[in-house]
This record gives sequence, C-alpha cells and structure tokens, in this order.
Amino acid sequence: MIDNTLILRIALAIILLSHGLPGMFDGGVNAFGNSFLNQVGFSPLGVPLAWAIKISHVLCAILLIVNKYIKPVSIVTILILLMGIIMVHASEGWFVVGGGRNGVEYNFLLICVFLYLMFPKGLKLKS
Repeated sequence: MIDNTLILRIALAIILLSHGLPGMFDGGVNAFGNSFLNQVGFSPLGVPLAWAIKISHVLCAILLIVNKYIKPVSIVTILILLMGIIMVHASEGWFVVGGGRNGVEYNFLLICVFLYLMFPKGLKLKS
C-alpha cells in the first residue's frame, strides 16, 4: 500500500537534493559559508555550518524517500527554512518572483508541507 504522503515526500526530496547537491560539487557550499555566513556573524564556523546544512538536505531527502524519521527530518528542515527567512528572505518581501524577488513565499510553502508531513491527520485540540 502506498501512503498518502508519498508524492509530497518525493517532491520535497527532489527539492532538497537539487538545492543541496550542486553546491557540494561546484564550490557553492564553501562560498556560502565564507561570503555569507562568516560575514553575518558565524565566523569562523560559516563553512562548517554551510556544510552541515547541505548534508542535512541530502540526509533528509533520503529519509523522506524511505519514509523514516519524518518528524525529526521536518523539524530540522523547518528550522533551516526559518533561518533562511529571517536571515535572507524576509528583507526581500513575500514574493519569490512576479511582485518581488527572493521573498519568503517558497520557504513558507515548504514549511507548510513539512508540517503536513509531521501531522497528516491534523492536530487534535482539547476542547
């Protein structure tokens, strides 16, 4: 039986892999660590932090595909996305394209999808 989150898990895995893998092979991770993270106060840990983020993308993608540890995967990725919003995207506004550039809407959508994976049956509130 195929679970009802399979399509979302595969889509997220593709997004995480396409965001994580290229920078590992073209110098992008080191550049992000040196030219951004180190410059905004993470020095001297910018490069190791950048690598931790990209490695987490790859590991989380694999775990999404095999449907294991979905809540921890979601929490880790949501935290990374939230930091991206705070440190980069919020100052650019809402829109990624169209009404703006590099805004928060894409990260917002990804966070919502990860929340759905964490709670596919919704949250039960005590009444």
